[in-house]
Amino acid sequence: MFDNNVFLENTCKNIIEAGNVTGFELKTNITYYRGIPLSMVNDIGVEVDGEKVARDNIVCSVDEVDWFTLDEMETVTSYKWEYGEPLTVRVLKDGGLSNGSHEIALDVVVRTAYIPVPLAGRKVRTVEIA
Repeated sequence: MFDNNVFLENTCKNIIEAGNVTGFELKTNITYYRGIPLSMVNDIGVEVDGEKVARDNIVCSVDEVDWFTLDEMETVTSYKWEYGEPLTVRVLKDGGLSNGSHEIALDVVVRTAYIPVPLAGRKVRTVEIA
């Protein structure tokens, strides 16, 4: 239902910190029409070329200053993911994505106050890393 909100085009890139590639990141909008606290993010999943990324290797941020693991996000009520403002999803992986073409899938599942089932979105994109 909200698949078009997930995994914004041209946002996937390697993360370079202190001259080292420490992983990669991508951005997504929320799978709902309103903002929610991070504690209501039910799950974020990433697959690279058909391989699922371990949950422990994913961190997220609404401001790219403070980062939270998915387990930490379960208790974060002071940061709100607003509608129309992308969440940055980082996958921590030494070396990031190798140069070339990759098929990246992003799943976003959120809980809301008024709907009894989680709202999910999935988008698969082919990205080129130079």
